[in-house]
Amino acid sequence: MPFTISARTRVEIFLFTLTRTVINSGYRMVYPLLPLFATGMGVQLADLSIAFSIRSVLGVFNPFIASLADAHGRKKGLMLGIILFFAGCGITAVGRNFLSFIVGLSVFGIGNGVFIPSMQSYLGEKVPFERRGTVLSITELSWSLGFIIGVPVLGTLLNKGGWVAPFYALTIAGALLAAALWLLIPAERVPLASRPSALSHLGKALRYFPVLAAAFTGIFSTGAHEMINLIFSVWIKDSFGLDFSALAAASIVIGTSELGSELLSAAVLDKIGKHRAIKIALLMNGCIALLLPLTIKSFGLALAGLALFYVSFEFALIGLMTTASEVMPSSRAAVLAILMASLSLGRMLGPLFSPSLYQVSFWLVCAAAALLNAAAVALVPRIRVNQQSTVEAQ
Repeated sequence: MPFTISARTRVEIFLFTLTRTVINSGYRMVYPLLPLFATGMGVQLADLSIAFSIRSVLGVFNPFIASLADAHGRKKGLMLGIILFFAGCGITAVGRNFLSFIVGLSVFGIGNGVFIPSMQSYLGEKVPFERRGTVLSITELSWSLGFIIGVPVLGTLLNKGGWVAPFYALTIAGALLAAALWLLIPAERVPLASRPSALSHLGKALRYFPVLAAAFTGIFSTGAHEMINLIFSVWIKDSFGLDFSALAAASIVIGTSELGSELLSAAVLDKIGKHRAIKIALLMNGCIALLLPLTIKSFGLALAGLALFYVSFEFALIGLMTTASEVMPSSRAAVLAILMASLSLGRMLGPLFSPSLYQVSFWLVCAAAALLNAAAVALVPRIRVNQQSTVEAQ
């Protein structure tokens, strides 16, 4: 019998998507608005990299906190995540200085890293695996919506009310969403006697090879993405000599291509199979990376290549998260938190290697991205889902 999503679950999906749109708006605003934040705080752009580095490093430790959702229930994980989010924004808004920006951004980042696996685990228990790709793709619309809608709104607030104004708005929105989650998400009953500890769930997940395969797939694929993501705007400026408006056009392409990829995932991911979708998307991403240097004579072709690069990466990432949600159902939050930590590690590869490779040649950057994608493709078959799940994913 075909599975039908209940009205209550639809409301929960909408609430999760709205919450993550607000969180992602705050997460993504710092990059396009970086010069304004630096000016407002009276610091150099290079100084702000400290805050981003700390946030990335702390992301590696999120599994230790997010595993609490396996031991104490998904609702507690969701509430912890959203509370840390608006608390971090509040710290920055009240402190109004560079130190509070660093601390607030770090707490905010931890909250995001706890909320996502808790949400995905909650939906993983309510939605069968054969329909889960569609549902998680809908919640992932928040990533592009945060960039397309949220960032301009927060940018307007910053322009009119100073650099702390967006953080006041995010604090209020976060508190309201926390109240909605508390009222609408039912609490789980986890018997104390049979409840393993959070560290037990995390240790079990780390000892299971399919979980590690998913984690390294995340590291390699995200590393490949960051290799080009970090340097692409520099390459456009160096190659075409274009001004800020052209780079703004590239930002619009990024946002719309991400939205297109998420809609595509919602439409076809469950139909073609998760493993097959991941491999096709990663192979496509690697091939596009190798073709990007050939677009040097046409800005239009370069933007088209950029759009396809982002579409294929986002499609692969949604497929990977959906597959990982069924690798070890009994420790689902721990597995998804490990995957989130692996994505943080992957994002570190771009700043570590891409600038030095670019000094030699953009071809080297793209070749490195293609090699990382190839390594990710090789690991995909080892991400085995639970045997009781549908064989469709295999």
